[in-house]
Amino acid sequence: MRSWRIATGALVVFVTACGVTAAEKALEGATMLDVSVCDPGRGPFTLEITNPYLPLLPGQQSVLEGPDGSRMGRVQITVLDETEVVAGVETRVVEEREWLDGNLVEVSRNYFVQAGDGSVCYYGEEVDDYKDGELSGHAGAWRVGERDALPGILMPGAPAVGMAHAQEVAPGVAEDAAIIMEIGVPYTVPGGTFDDTLATQDVDPLGGGVDPKRYARGVGLIVDEQLVLTSFTG
Repeated sequence: MRSWRIATGALVVFVTACGVTAAEKALEGATMLDVSVCDPGRGPFTLEITNPYLPLLPGQQSVLEGPDGSRMGRVQITVLDETEVVAGVETRVVEEREWLDGNLVEVSRNYFVQAGDGSVCYYGEEVDDYKDGELSGHAGAWRVGERDALPGILMPGAPAVGMAHAQEVAPGVAEDAAIIMEIGVPYTVPGGTFDDTLATQDVDPLGGGVDPKRYARGVGLIVDEQLVLTSFTG
């Protein structure tokens, strides 16, 4: 998903003078959840992804908009009525389309499944990058079972403040992790007011950045760096 790329938002900090990145600082002392709950051999899994803070039900669509660096960004996330077998596990396909200043820059197909404890497991993504309307590459693509990639936890089944969890485990390609900062806090965005939200700091060890995200119970992602939810159907 969008989070694998080095972010351009105002809260991103890169290598400090002493050579320690913001990502490394954020993860200091953090206890990471065991991602083996998402291991392909630990099933059965379900395509009915009903995690309170990250439900992914077919037909659900979210649109987030806002500044992305010096440009205006728009991201459309659609849960498709499609599945994909990854590492022997049937996963739910979630399509993400991203525009900058009205120009399509990326289309990705992301693979998710829910573990028995309610954790949303991330099994990889196909990525098509676009420049000037033409396909230009596939940067950031990864898939469990290829090149030592393992599934990550995009949202724990029983989240708690202070938890840290690897979201992407694709060495050298995508290694994002998240730290849960607060739960149960009301929050308002253009798309609505939500009584119960969960905030994270997403860290990118490869790029060195730290980015804020926020999820609403029953909806999912409502803040992604400077982009905020403007519409939701589901």
